[in-house]
Amino acid sequence: MDAFVAAHPFDLPATAQIASALPMPVIVVGPQLQIVFVNPAAEQFFSTGAGHLQKQTLKDLIPFGSPVLQLVGQALERRASVNERHVDLTTPRHGEHVADVTVSPLIEPEGTVVITLQERSLAQRIDKQLIARGAVRSMHGMASVLAHEIKNPLAGIRGAAQLIEQQLAPDDHELTQLIQAETDRIRGLIDRFESFGDTRSFPRAPVNIHEVLDRVRRVAESSFGRNVKFIESFDPSLPRVLGDHDQLIQVFLNLVRNAADALPEQGGEITLTTGYRPGVKFGAAVAGERVSLPLEVTVRDNGQGIPSDLMPYIFDPFVTTKRGGSGLGLALVAKIIGDHGGVIECDSVPRRTVFRILLPKASTGVEETTNA
Repeated sequence: MDAFVAAHPFDLPATAQIASALPMPVIVVGPQLQIVFVNPAAEQFFSTGAGHLQKQTLKDLIPFGSPVLQLVGQALERRASVNERHVDLTTPRHGEHVADVTVSPLIEPEGTVVITLQERSLAQRIDKQLIARGAVRSMHGMASVLAHEIKNPLAGIRGAAQLIEQQLAPDDHELTQLIQAETDRIRGLIDRFESFGDTRSFPRAPVNIHEVLDRVRRVAESSFGRNVKFIESFDPSLPRVLGDHDQLIQVFLNLVRNAADALPEQGGEITLTTGYRPGVKFGAAVAGERVSLPLEVTVRDNGQGIPSDLMPYIFDPFVTTKRGGSGLGLALVAKIIGDHGGVIECDSVPRRTVFRILLPKASTGVEETTNA
């Protein structure tokens, strides 16, 4: 901030303080495209300190041929703000970023503009979090109706089939056994519905997420993932997750199973990664509370990918790409992650599908807490 104030003929310490407090990246660019100010969010966005960024030009920060330079020219020419959505800002040095870009000219010095970035992944995380919570609310009401109105008649149908079976010759048992099997299948589906309606509090304690992922990998390698190559890239210094051990196993076992189902017959790979990502805070399951979600876990596969028309709905109930699938797995995963106060998101293109989960860390000295 001091460099920004000292290097320019106008002195706006209050404005600089406001920009520093904003959660989105803010960059001030001079007439020669030199970087004259960045706020802390921009430092985090580019993973580079302000001192180093202010020695560069805008061209050093953006990919070759980026429309950002055109936006700067348009803003200066029109003397008005211009914006563009979904701008790819990916570079080898600064990593993968897609953002909405707004460029606004400053009155003085002439030729100076302010660039603000709204990273799309943040907006997508919020949208998908709301979608997941809406799905949970819908399933909650459906579960109550189904459990009450269907399970009891099912028990009567199954009992009647058993009584009829006793009156039939063994060769005629096939139909009654089919009736019993189908009622059991429907009852199992209703039981899964009921899990969406479970809003009771549950104990949460510090959990080593690497132990969870190791358990999931071993289960997969001994069953559905025998022919899958597993790759692990873990941060050994990662703090413990605040959550429920068994529920987290259920989440990642579901994600790994889905990934395995999408893999090609030869060369299938599933990559599990963990990392610490400080910064963004989200609204938690507890009303009014905001928690930091610095613990990132990803499940990546090189399968066929998710069709683009299904991507906005993959966490909704009954949406599935698997033949014979119920479409409840990812909806339940979203519910469990939401109950933990976390966020789940997905990006998918052919040969690269990534599920990213952000979770809260356990506070030092926490033995056990309860989700309200």
